This record gives sequence, structure tokens and C-alpha cells, in this order.
Amino acid sequence: MASSARELHVIFGTGPLGLAVMRELRSQSRRVRLINRSGRVAFEKDQDTDVRGGDASDPKLTREACEGASAVYHCVGLPYPQWAAFPSIARGIIEGAASAGARLVYGDNVYAYGPVRGPLREGLPETATTIKGRIRAEVARLILGAHAAGGVQAAIGRASDFFGPGVTDSSMLGTHVFGRLIAGKPAQVVGNPDKLHSYTFIDDFGRALATLGQREGVVGQIWHVPTAPARTTREMVALIAGKSAKVSALPRWMVSMAGLFDAQVRELKEMLYEFEEDFVLDSSRFELSFGVKPTPLEQSLRATLDWYRARSASLRR
Repeated sequence: MASSARELHVIFGTGPLGLAVMRELRSQSRRVRLINRSGRVAFEKDQDTDVRGGDASDPKLTREACEGASAVYHCVGLPYPQWAAFPSIARGIIEGAASAGARLVYGDNVYAYGPVRGPLREGLPETATTIKGRIRAEVARLILGAHAAGGVQAAIGRASDFFGPGVTDSSMLGTHVFGRLIAGKPAQVVGNPDKLHSYTFIDDFGRALATLGQREGVVGQIWHVPTAPARTTREMVALIAGKSAKVSALPRWMVSMAGLFDAQVRELKEMLYEFEEDFVLDSSRFELSFGVKPTPLEQSLRATLDWYRARSASLRR
């Protein structure tokens, strides 16, 4: 797929992932259109970036939003209690990309696999029994099914739990870790902090999706995006704030108790398996295919910590 700086790239979703894709595309001088419900975003726009509001599940809206696009990115995120809406959103975005003859790239996670012994690699069966895992598997089937039927060229990029600038409550390595550490409090995590866990840097995720939107030989496939070698969560905390930094791990029973009063926490319970055993993402196929490496953890964690410090200082003003 030949690339031109004047091609239009349309991004659905302006959460951390959508904005990471936008940053990468803008660094390449691409024209970008962002779509979210409100039509508002908090960043400095330029002549090559515009924002529109609307419902991504509405085919009329998505067809209009995608007109003239060469690539469309599905980066919509929702709070756990609203995940039942994901299939209808996917159908709307598929319709928009298909109407424009644009490539569709879906930013996915790895919930569809369910618990796996050993590293998570592309090609694993999608055998999740959790509600959220089945929803993610359904969305992937919709997108790859549309590709197989010839309706749209599509590719899927999958990441593990992500972190980075702009990532707050949507991540296990977000406010409860970085925010608490800069406040001098113990990092708050779930599961066993001494098990290996893969964490994907949000900028690496964004770059990978932009690559899938523009390179040849990627469609009709699932790709695991570049992710640094797995470390234990305790080691991650030490890299962020030093070896003396403390970690407070919430046991399963405490998550269950908190879930009685908080729908988001209640929905988390079925995903705890990811943090109770080793959870390792293998991204070597993407790295070898495109000659890229994930950002070193020391660098990505420092960038994230700097962002949290600047955010904290801004909130105190």
C-alpha cells in the first residue's frame, strides 16, 4: 500500500491509543481526522488534523467520517460495564471503512485467548470464557470475517496491558501505580506482583497500528505489537521509583468486596487470571517482520513518570 503525506487517516476514539496513533501519523505529516462522541479533544490541532463528533455505531456517521480515507483505525475504548456495545461499534466502523475503500486497523487486546500456559503468540485459539474475552473474540471475528468476505481490507494489532503518557485509569499500570508513587504512596496492584507480566508502551502500540495502516502484506492477519520483555510488576515499580518503592497487592477477596460498590471493579474480577500467573506476550513476529524493537522500559517508564509529574503539578495550580 503506497503511502502519501496527503492521504487521510481516520481514527475512531480519542483515548490514549487513538491519540498515540494520531501522534505517530502527525510525525509522518499525514492528514488525520479524529472521531469521538463529543467532537472535542484536548490537544493542539493544526491544519492537517480535524475532529468530528458522533456515534461510531451509526453507519451514516461512519460513512461520512471515512469519506476519502486511505486507512481507518478502530481505537474506541469503553469502560468495562459498557463493553456490550463493542460489536455494534465494530459494525459501524467496518461500514465506514468499506464505503471509503480504506484499510481498517483494529487496536485490540489479548482477552480473546483466555488463560494460556506459556507465551501468548499469534495463532492461538480464541477460547476465552470470560464475558469480555468473548466480546473481544466476537469483534475480531466480525472484522476478519468482513475481510475474508471482501468487504474491507483489515488487520488487527494486539497489545498487552498498556501504559504511557495519557494512560490513567484505563490501565493496571496507570494512576494506581504512577499516581500513587509520585505522591509517596505504595503502588496499588492486583494479583501476584512477583509473576511476570508484559506491559505495552502506548507509543509503541500507536506506531504499530500506523505501520499496519500503511505497509504491504499485513491484512487478514493478527499481529502482536512490539512489547518489551516481561518483568514482574514489582520489578516495574522498582524501575519507576527505585528499589525501596513499596507495592500493595489487593487479593482476590478484596477485589470482590470492592466490586460490590464499583461496577468497574466488579467487571475486573474475571480478568484477574492475567495477574495471578505469568502473562507474557510474544511480539517477535512483528519485530522481525518490520525491523522494529519496543522502546526500552527505562525510557518508556521515564517518559510516563515525567508525564505524571507534569500532570500532578498542573492539577495543583
